[in-house]
Amino acid sequence: MDHEKNLRVSVLLDYYSPLLTDKQKDVIDLYYNDDLSLSEIAEHEGITRQGVRDSIKRGEQTLFEMEEKFRLAERSEKYYEIIKEVAKLASEIKQECTLGNYKAVTKRAEYLEHLAETNKELF
Repeated sequence: MDHEKNLRVSVLLDYYSPLLTDKQKDVIDLYYNDDLSLSEIAEHEGITRQGVRDSIKRGEQTLFEMEEKFRLAERSEKYYEIIKEVAKLASEIKQECTLGNYKAVTKRAEYLEHLAETNKELF
């Protein structure tokens, strides 16, 4: 299995699981988060292996379509990156202030403004 796809489906499940049927939610969770095989899930759920596969594929399709439409996971990831950058800049500004280097403080403040401006579509 593709590790990157597994992680992506698992993350999308966190965001969009209410939009799936209970069966889809259960089999996708068992497959991607609990790492059970199709046969193990089929036995657990009392359905055929093919039924499990079909349910996973339909559920994945729904998850990917919802992310394409709403971009919640993508935007959350971007928020996280911005928050990390703001925290880093705040720490640098604090350090520059203690050194009295106000030119550096101004430069970082201008970058914060730029960061806000270039990402305002997220808000």
